Amino acid sequence: ADTDTSCLRLVDSKEGASIRPIGLPVVEYLEARRRHQTGTYVFPGPRTEDGAFGGFANHWEQIFAGSPLADVTPHVLRHSFASIANDLGFTEVTIAALVGHSKGSVTSKYIHTLDTALVMAADTISGYIQGLLDGVAFKQTAYALDRDSRKAALARFLQKAVGDLDQGDEHARLAA
Repeated sequence: ADTDTSCLRLVDSKEGASIRPIGLPVVEYLEARRRHQTGTYVFPGPRTEDGAFGGFANHWEQIFAGSPLADVTPHVLRHSFASIANDLGFTEVTIAALVGHSKGSVTSKYIHTLDTALVMAADTISGYIQGLLDGVAFKQTAYALDRDSRKAALARFLQKAVGDLDQGDEHARLAA
């Protein structure tokens, strides 16, 4: 997990090497687990202190026994994520990229960062799901890009960009 860039870097997935965006609730969960781990893996194998966890399908029932997910399969979770993303108004292309169905272009193997829009989509969807799990009764069921929200986000971005430039200028003056 690369929590600094909000993604999982999969070396060997069904699609081969792959980068998958993860939302902020997932990033925070992984960071919390990492603070208490002693080995290399966020989810170490059960038999060794620092071994990889293998055979996920074999351990599914054991992991989620007694939880609300006990009768749910990984496929159902993936489908539910995609359905919620669709309900929130994300496009098929965005959803495909989030769940790893996009093939990308020939140059995609040279790109090591994620599209900002995918990270924002992952944040929105996972935040919405976290809210549902926490019992939030949402009144808005579609993610609307209203003009005021877009203006506020753009203003924050530009303010930070100008602030970063001002700090860079200050560092340059101090170095001179």
